Amino acid sequence: MRLPGPTFPGSPAGIESTPLVDVPPEPGAVSISCVDYGPDRASAFDVPDLEAFLSRPRPEWSAVRWVNVAGLHPQVINRFRQAYGFHTLAAEDALKVPQRPRVEPYPDFQFIVASMFRQVDGKFTSGQVSVFFYGNMLLTFQEEPDGAEAWSTIRQRIQASGSTLRQGDAGFLLYSILDALIDHIFPVVEHYGDLLETLEDRIIEEPTTALSGELHSVRRKLLELRRMIWPIRLMIHDLQSSDSPNLSSTVRTYLRDVHEHSVQLIDVIETYRDMASGMIELYLSAVSYRMNEVMKVLTIIATIFIPITFLAGVFGMNFKVMPELNWEWGYALFWLICIVTVVGLIRFFRRKGWIGEGQVSK
Repeated sequence: MRLPGPTFPGSPAGIESTPLVDVPPEPGAVSISCVDYGPDRASAFDVPDLEAFLSRPRPEWSAVRWVNVAGLHPQVINRFRQAYGFHTLAAEDALKVPQRPRVEPYPDFQFIVASMFRQVDGKFTSGQVSVFFYGNMLLTFQEEPDGAEAWSTIRQRIQASGSTLRQGDAGFLLYSILDALIDHIFPVVEHYGDLLETLEDRIIEEPTTALSGELHSVRRKLLELRRMIWPIRLMIHDLQSSDSPNLSSTVRTYLRDVHEHSVQLIDVIETYRDMASGMIELYLSAVSYRMNEVMKVLTIIATIFIPITFLAGVFGMNFKVMPELNWEWGYALFWLICIVTVVGLIRFFRRKGWIGEGQVSK
């Protein structure tokens, strides 16, 4: 588990004391994009020069401005702090990840911490998204430098003339971002649901030792997902019930829907966790049953050979005077007795229900 840091005992709070706060990031380490939109117009562009962007006035027609920063660097975050005046502690929390998802109200803005989940090659990754929510502007900081692609659908909706997002305010944009973050979790959870179904089929067909490790790994991942999603649910509830004037009644209604989705995710994860626990018990039962079947077959084979071994031991004794020792048909009689004994034992086991058809051949 990563811890927010690095921090040192007794070090001052705030982003100003963070190392590299005055050193610009390396080229490509941080990407900045901006979207200005209103009911009639929308403009999206990349920001190659931060100082030039901050010095340029915002268009008068822009009803909502959304600035997204992909990649974290103290110099970039501190420069935005100086330009927009958000608190140094909030800037520090946006830099030092991971933070617990939450909502922190400030006089001029709300600071929101959320998590973004993505599925890459069958595995899920998580990264922090920090949001500074003003009345007509949204400023987002993403932990992952390549995480800007997650907002492609939202950008398309902004560019669509007449869309609900295009007609809405910054609060509706905030809802759309939180809704997208929750929607990104569903494929991750569904992946583990499909994986559990596959593991269940494999357990029934052939419970190998490797399955035990896979089951414990899935259960551990589901526990980690629940631990991450639970505070997101609380964060959305706190945001919905906050008294911020920047959130309209319409946006609060939409946030209630996002909250329900987060509750649904937690319920599904709990169900999958119970399935994983039940499948671990199923695996142990299958292994025990398989072992019992093997032991039963071995016991039956040993039981069949006990009388044959007895007969071979009797006729193999080194006595000079024994009945039938020099008889011409003695060898054939020995095998006839062995065959009759084996057939009789097998029929006896089947009448008792200890073996079925073809049991001995397994």
